[in-house]
Amino acid sequence: MRFAGIAWTGEGYEVAVQGPGRPSTITFVPGQSGAVVDLLRSATSFGEERLAVVVDSTNGLLDGHLTAAGFDVHRADPWQLPVRDTFGSVGADLLAGLAERDLAALTRITGETGTLAGRIKELNAENARCTMVEQRLAKTGRFLTCAEIDHPRIALTFDDGPEPPFTGAILDILGDRGIHATFFSAGLNARAHPDLLARIAAEGHQVGNHSWSHPFIADLTPPDLAAQVEATGATIAEVCGDAPDLFRPPYGARTPDSLIWLAEAGMTTVLWSIDSGDWARPGPEAIEHTVLAGAANGSIVLMHDGGGDRSQTVAALPAVVAGLEERGFSLTTVEGLRSPASGTWSA
Repeated sequence: MRFAGIAWTGEGYEVAVQGPGRPSTITFVPGQSGAVVDLLRSATSFGEERLAVVVDSTNGLLDGHLTAAGFDVHRADPWQLPVRDTFGSVGADLLAGLAERDLAALTRITGETGTLAGRIKELNAENARCTMVEQRLAKTGRFLTCAEIDHPRIALTFDDGPEPPFTGAILDILGDRGIHATFFSAGLNARAHPDLLARIAAEGHQVGNHSWSHPFIADLTPPDLAAQVEATGATIAEVCGDAPDLFRPPYGARTPDSLIWLAEAGMTTVLWSIDSGDWARPGPEAIEHTVLAGAANGSIVLMHDGGGDRSQTVAALPAVVAGLEERGFSLTTVEGLRSPASGTWSA
C-alpha cells in the first residue's frame, strides 16, 4: 500500500506521497480537487496498488472527491498531531508519514459515514451545550435554523462551493426558473473559482461564509476560527464587493464560544431545518422526497454544490423546485425569509 497526505494552506493544497523505495514528493495544487485526484492517480498504479490518503480534521473539502475516486481515506485528529499554525494544517508529508507508521490508528472515512466518522457523538454533545446561547442569540437575530413566519416561503441553500461543474449547473436551473438562493462558499473554493463566485453574485443570489477549509470547529482555537472566517470574508469581498454577514458552520458544528464570537463580529449563524442528505448521495428521488416531506413555512433547506460529486443534487433540483412550488411555496434566499411586516425572522 502507498500513503499520501493532503494539507491545506492559504492558497490551496499540498500533497505528499510516500511508499517503499520512493522518495516523498510534495506538490502544490491551487485549490482544485480534480487536480488533486489526478495527481494521486498518477502517483501509483491505481487498481493494482491501494493508496491510503490522510487529511486532518480541519480539512473537510476533499474527502468526498477522494472517496468517490476510490481511494482509502483516513482522518487524523488533533491528539494525534503536533500543534499546527493558526492558518493552515500540519504538513502533508507529516500526514503521509503518520499513515505509513500506523494507519490503523487513524479513522477511516467513507462516502456513507461522512468526514466526521467516529465523532458524531462528540458533535452532538458539543452542539447540545449551545442551547442557551442559541436561544439568546436567536432573540437578537444572530442565530437561525428556520424562520418563524406565517407566509409560505422557503430558502434553498447550497454549501461547500463554488465548484465546477455543479455550481454552474445549479445556477442554470435556478436561473431558468427565476429563483434566488443562498450559497455558503468555502474560502479555498472561492479563491480557486472567482468566476463562479462572481456569477453567483451577478445573478442575484446571496453569498454566505462557510469557513476557509471546512474544519470541525470544536478543534479550532478562537484565533483559528477568526482566521478562517476573516480570510473567507476577505476573499468573497474581493469578488463580490462586501464580506458576508451570514456564517454557516461546517457540519453544523458549533461551541458556545464560537457562537458568541461570531455574533460579536456581526455575523449571524445560519443552520437549516431540512437536511436533504445529498452529501451521502442517496439518489435524486431520495433527495427530492426528503426536502418535500419536511417543507414548511420558513424552512431552510441544506443542499450542496461542492465538496464532492454533486450530480445527484443537480438531478434532483428541478423536481425539488417544482414540488415546492406546486405546494404553494415561493423560493428565496435566507435574507428573503425576513418577514416583510417586521423585518425579523419571525412573523
